Amino acid sequence: MRHLNKILRWAVVGVCLAATVAHAVGPGFGPQSRMGYTSGDQWEPAIAADGSGHVYVLFPQYGAVPGCGACSVPTVALTTSDDNGLHWSAPRAMVPAATGQFDPQIVIDPADRQTVYASWLQNDKREVMVARSADFGRTWSMTVADRSDEDSDRPVLAVRGQNVYVGFNHEERVFVAISHDGGQSFHVGAMNPRIEGGSALAGGATVDVAGNVFFGWTSYSPKSESNPVKIYVSRSMDGGQTWATGLLDVSGAPPDCWREMCEPGYLGAQITLASDLAGRLYAAWNGGPAKGGPERIYFASSSNSGAGWSARADISTARLGVEHCFPALVAGDAGDVRIAWMDRRADGLWNTYYRASGDSGANWTATVRLSNGARGYDYIRPAGFRFPFGDYLSLAIDDQKATHAVWGEGRNYKSPGSIWYTRTR
Repeated sequence: MRHLNKILRWAVVGVCLAATVAHAVGPGFGPQSRMGYTSGDQWEPAIAADGSGHVYVLFPQYGAVPGCGACSVPTVALTTSDDNGLHWSAPRAMVPAATGQFDPQIVIDPADRQTVYASWLQNDKREVMVARSADFGRTWSMTVADRSDEDSDRPVLAVRGQNVYVGFNHEERVFVAISHDGGQSFHVGAMNPRIEGGSALAGGATVDVAGNVFFGWTSYSPKSESNPVKIYVSRSMDGGQTWATGLLDVSGAPPDCWREMCEPGYLGAQITLASDLAGRLYAAWNGGPAKGGPERIYFASSSNSGAGWSARADISTARLGVEHCFPALVAGDAGDVRIAWMDRRADGLWNTYYRASGDSGANWTATVRLSNGARGYDYIRPAGFRFPFGDYLSLAIDDQKATHAVWGEGRNYKSPGSIWYTRTR
């Protein structure tokens, strides 16, 4: 969900599940398969994998939720796998809410590689929810991390041990709900100065092996359609008591996408973060030099807890002038970092692409196309899909070092659309 006010005029469209077919499937990855419910719309999926073969996908369901008459639109739903993505459970609602649930996030505690945390917005986006499961997603305890009179947007979740951090914005400011007791209780503080008349958007977060916490976020000026977007990383070395913020990059104003019925800023600059088991920090973001021009996917790393960053590197192999957006990032063992994004290099159609590095980004694998077509959907063609469905995609690394990816494909910003999954074989 973007930082600007969003009025969803969803025309919920039932789509029959269709057999997938592979078109130029990337080396090591299987063909894409549809996730979640097979009717209605699904978008903005989040994925996590633990140390025992369990994989979790959390997503909003726009449309009826089977067996849940009390569920509203949208409802955050969960589907799980007990065998590293070979088979999946039927999706189920996390918990019914009267006013809809938005912007799901799901992560595994890297300290035990078992405890699962999830977060989303509900109650007209005025409550930031955090859920915790110690039994592989079978049961959950729920906590309201923040309750406000203002709308929130895009909760971003980071966990290590008993320390749980959820970043979110109220228009001009990014706030962080902080728990040091495993999510049982939270206190909330502001992370950035007020941006008068503008807006901020949290994008990614991580807690490194030393317990330092990092948030990436973007700052939009009052006239977001015409002014540059600033990309920041904030860090706390004292459990969230104090924050230091550094400017990582500046992008031109967001590209226009009115033909696809999306609001200003939808394809604008966005940042995500990850850290590996050696404590190295990674950032990926989309941005571009020209106002409203096409953007690229950039990457940088830090070996000193965010005090300094490597020179930004353009990760994409697409020709110049191709539009890019929605970076996703995950890190594992020392130097193991993997990145995905969307771009429209294929005859103006969009696809999801992937690269990996074993040396902290000094060298990268060849580009792999993850999206590879499916029959029965007018917005999915062999060469790609018509438009990104949702503001983000997600990656995870399982206990066998395999990569799992989920993303959304749609006709346009509104509807219809669905979420798709693949993994390395």
